[in-house]
Amino acid sequence: MTRDGARSGRGLFVTGTDTGVGKTLVAAGLLRLARRQGLVPIPFKPVETGCDPEPADARRLWRAARPPIPPDDVCLHAFPLPAAPALAAAAAGRRLDLGAMVERAQALAGHGDFLVVEGAGGLLVPYADGQTTADLAARLGLPLLVVGRMALGTINHVALTLAEAARRALPVAGCILSRTEPEIGAHEDGNVELIAALTGRRPLGVLPHLAADVRDDDDRVADAVRDSVGDGLRLLLG
Repeated sequence: MTRDGARSGRGLFVTGTDTGVGKTLVAAGLLRLARRQGLVPIPFKPVETGCDPEPADARRLWRAARPPIPPDDVCLHAFPLPAAPALAAAAAGRRLDLGAMVERAQALAGHGDFLVVEGAGGLLVPYADGQTTADLAARLGLPLLVVGRMALGTINHVALTLAEAARRALPVAGCILSRTEPEIGAHEDGNVELIAALTGRRPLGVLPHLAADVRDDDDRVADAVRDSVGDGLRLLLG
């Protein structure tokens, strides 16, 4: 862990290659799988934007984990504007402090034994004063789980994200691709192999597109994540 890292135990920092790539779905599945393994998972969503008015993603994470903390503790900042945290905070007349986020993570981590932090968007999304998701991840000291969509362009997005993580010496636990649309594109067959060839890191698996009734069922989402990553689950949960 880093000097001001969140904890001395296990955990993950879930980041995306973009917004809307399935981070929350994957994080919720992993939280439920951690529960099944006898862990006490603790979810933390430092900043959620586009709240109307509740932080829906943070509530979803709490529901999947059922942690020994109140639902309101999962999200430190909830803003209505659907924008990068720095912009959403400014629109609300607020300024974000990464130090306060690390302190909240430390406090939450003491209630369980597996901390799952979900960032906003991708690694270079700004929070405050030029600090980004990557800076927050570095201070928390948790390995990254990168989630990318299977859509056209994902090879570039995943490769850039992994390159930035390597440049900053951020540990990466793995990468998961998520199918966000029901139709399977003609390009998709080559995504995994090309990402592996370009980055030296093969995605752990591909989460299929999930129908609405499945997405709303935390146990079925957990099953889908488990089936997608296979043996990779040991890398993520220990």
